[in-house]
Amino acid sequence: MELTVQCQKRAPKSKNNALRREGKLPAVLYGHNGTESIALTLDAKTASTIVKKASINNTLIQLNVTDVPWKGSTLLREVQTHPWRGDVYHLSFFAVAGHGDLQVTVPLHFVGEAVGVKTDRGALDTVLNELEVECAPENIPEAIEIDVSDMKIGDAIHVHELVLPKGVTALGEPDRVVVSVLAPTVGEETTEETSPEVAEALAAMGEDSSESES
Repeated sequence: MELTVQCQKRAPKSKNNALRREGKLPAVLYGHNGTESIALTLDAKTASTIVKKASINNTLIQLNVTDVPWKGSTLLREVQTHPWRGDVYHLSFFAVAGHGDLQVTVPLHFVGEAVGVKTDRGALDTVLNELEVECAPENIPEAIEIDVSDMKIGDAIHVHELVLPKGVTALGEPDRVVVSVLAPTVGEETTEETSPEVAEALAAMGEDSSESES
């Protein structure tokens, strides 16, 4: 997914609160020219759409600064929100052109139902829900799917076992566990395996104990 956003250069003496009252938000673009940055302003509704549809450090956004002019692919690097209202207050964009491979964070999507969960009443333990990877801007995956259907109790999938898209390399420790299937707890096993006869006997013992106490 790629979004296209129109914005303008922010006037040097403009006040952020005044911009917000006008239905606009402050933003910044960096990475387009060495250490330089451009202070921007964009429509508040556009900013809300970006936050809803784009993922930080993952989704490519085609930014068009109409009055500089500058146009190029960027990543949303940071979203600042109001401390208690949660309103979007400021956005930061990073220009990706000319920077080679990027380090981005990609969400992990687990698909299927593990055998160990479906038939043996185990529990799926998702240790990682996102993964930091390195790839070219055009190869950034929206998500990485992990099929857990064949996993049995005691099975685990590690980072080095993931099937990644072409041109995408996982970063960090390759032996990290991504997801595993845990055995059911002792309490769960006892509950499931207790026969009606045993359950009735246990109930009777409880009643006898109550009578004795009284």
